[in-house]
Amino acid sequence: MLSTTPAEPRPEDVLMVAQCLSGDGAAWETLVEKHRRRVFNIAYKFTGRHDRAEDLSQEIFLRIFKNLGKFDPSADFSKWLASVARNHCIDNYRSTRREQRTMVDDGLAFDQAVAPLSTDPLRSIEASEAREVLRKGLATLPEKLREAVVLRDLKGLAYEEMAVRLSLPVGTIKSRINRGREELARALRAGGPR
Repeated sequence: MLSTTPAEPRPEDVLMVAQCLSGDGAAWETLVEKHRRRVFNIAYKFTGRHDRAEDLSQEIFLRIFKNLGKFDPSADFSKWLASVARNHCIDNYRSTRREQRTMVDDGLAFDQAVAPLSTDPLRSIEASEAREVLRKGLATLPEKLREAVVLRDLKGLAYEEMAVRLSLPVGTIKSRINRGREELARALRAGGPR
């Protein structure tokens, strides 16, 4: 027997999700604008950095867009969105921790790889200072650029190996390496004559 009671009106977010799934770009823009601040605040709590929180917010909205089809219309969209945002931040944190450990390992490998060419104490001091300047310069780079420069220039990975390891197109890898090298050069020049 069919119920004669009218269906409950669906919340505005659920309607916008349905419109997004049907290809309505304006509905997606409205949804993003409505929840932009909340997503940014979640990302900022995890990173503590405005620029990184902005990057993470964009990544979160991309993940949300890709997973809109998985959203249960009977659920609270706002809670689902916050859950996706937190999970992405946690994933990012774990990934960043692995990258930082890799950077420490790379730094140790670099220290061991660059040995003085002679037993001349002056050259040994110069080599040590050069390693320290390079380490400080690398530390000024954004994570993505630093990772690209380290993998290419210190570890010697090929572009294709980096693309597989980072799950990125080769063009993106090359772009990050070039930008990273430019920013590193600027950081080293700002540190004074070397």
